Amino acid sequence: MKRSGQKVVAGTEAPQTSQTSKKQKTSLYGSEFGESDLSTSMDWGSLPHHVILRVFQFLTLVDRARASSVCRRWNEVFHIPDLWRRFEFELSQPATSYLKSTHPDLIQQIIKRHADHLQYVSFKVDSSTESAEAACDILSQLVNCSIKTLGLISTAKPSFMNVSKAHFASALTVVFVNSKSLSSIKIDDTPLDDPSLKVLVANNSDTLKLLKMSSCPHVSPAGILCVADQCHGLKELALNYYILSDELLLALSSEKHVDLEHLRIDVVSENPGQVQFHTIKKQSWDALVKHSPKVNIVMYFFLYEDEFDAFFREETPVTHLYFGRAVSKAMLGRIGMNCPRLIELVVCANGLQPLDDELIQIAERCKNLTAMGLGECEVTCRGFIEFVKMCGGRLTQLSIMEEVLIPDSDYSLDRLHLEVSKHLGRMWFPDMMPTW
Repeated sequence: MKRSGQKVVAGTEAPQTSQTSKKQKTSLYGSEFGESDLSTSMDWGSLPHHVILRVFQFLTLVDRARASSVCRRWNEVFHIPDLWRRFEFELSQPATSYLKSTHPDLIQQIIKRHADHLQYVSFKVDSSTESAEAACDILSQLVNCSIKTLGLISTAKPSFMNVSKAHFASALTVVFVNSKSLSSIKIDDTPLDDPSLKVLVANNSDTLKLLKMSSCPHVSPAGILCVADQCHGLKELALNYYILSDELLLALSSEKHVDLEHLRIDVVSENPGQVQFHTIKKQSWDALVKHSPKVNIVMYFFLYEDEFDAFFREETPVTHLYFGRAVSKAMLGRIGMNCPRLIELVVCANGLQPLDDELIQIAERCKNLTAMGLGECEVTCRGFIEFVKMCGGRLTQLSIMEEVLIPDSDYSLDRLHLEVSKHLGRMWFPDMMPTW
C-alpha cells in the first residue's frame, strides 16, 4: 500500500524485480484482491470514504497530513469531522523527549478547522516546561470546543508542575467554561487547585462522571468534597493517598446522592524512608461501603518495604490491589487476613521466600478473588496447585511467570500445567512474560 501510494504521488517507476519474485508477488496479490497486478489495477483514490477514514484513524497527525496529499478524495476524508473527534496532541522538546512532536503550525490548522469537532482530547508532554506551556497555550484556544474527555499525560516529571498555577488554571478554565459536556477528566501531576475545581463544578456538574487527579498537591479534601457535593453523576474518583482521610470518606458517605462505582487510590513514595503514611480507620471504610455497597476500591502501591506499616492492619474493603515494587511476606499475610472483598491481586515482586502459606490464606479468606498475577516471587508447585484448587474455576485470570514456580518432589512444571488446567476447567500455562 505504501509503495503504491508513493507511485500515485511521485509518478516514479517501481524498482526492477526478478521474474521469480514478480510472479510470486502477482500470485499473492491476485489471490487476495482477485487482480493480476495490484500496482496497475488498484486505484487508491476510489476507495470508499469509510475505508479511508479507518486507515486515517491509525495514523499520527503528521502521517495523516502526508496521506491527505495522495489525492483529492483522501484530502476530503482528512477533513471529515468524525476523524477529529478523538485526538492526541504530542508536544515535546527534541533535546529532552522520546516523543515525536507535532509541528505547531499543523496544530494551529487543526484547532482552526476542527476545534468544534474535538470530543476526546489528550495532551502528551515530556518533562520540559516548554512542552507543558505549549499544552496550556493550546487549551487556551479551545473556545469553540465541546470536549467530553480531557487527559493531560506527562511521560516524565515534573512537566505541568513547573507551569505557573495561574497559567495552568486559566487555560483549564477555558475548557471548563466552554465545554458543557465534560464527563471524564484526567489531570495527574498538575498544579490544579481548589478554585479551579470550583469552576469545573460550576460548569459541568450535570455531566462529570470521572475525575482522575492522582497527584495534585494544591487540591485539598475540601475541593474533592465540593466536586462530590455538586456533581450528582460522579461515578469514578481517582486520588493520591495523601488526599484520602477519615473525614473525606465519612463526608462522601453522608452525601445521599453520591454513589461511587470506583475509588482509585495511588500510594506512591518517591523519597524512601522519608514518608510516613497515615492510617484510615476501619469505621471510615465501613461507612463508605455501607453507603455504596458495590463500590470497587482500587489501590496502586509504589512503596518500599519499610513504608507499608500503616496499611491493612485492620479489615479494609479494598477490591483490587497492585504492588509495583517488592512487598514482604508479612504484608501479603495481612492482606489474606484483612481484605475479604479482594477481587484482584497483582504482585510484581517479593523476594526469594516462597509464598505458599500466604497464597493459601488468601484463597481461604478472599472468597471473591477472581484474578491473580505474580512476577518476581517464589511459590512451590505444590503450594500453587493447592491455591488454585481452593479458588477453583472462579479464577478467570491467572498470570504467573514461569520463573515464579519452584518444582518439587510431587510436581514438575510439565505436570503442573495439566493439574492447574484441571482445576480451572480450561487449558492453562505459566507466562513467559507478565500479561497484567
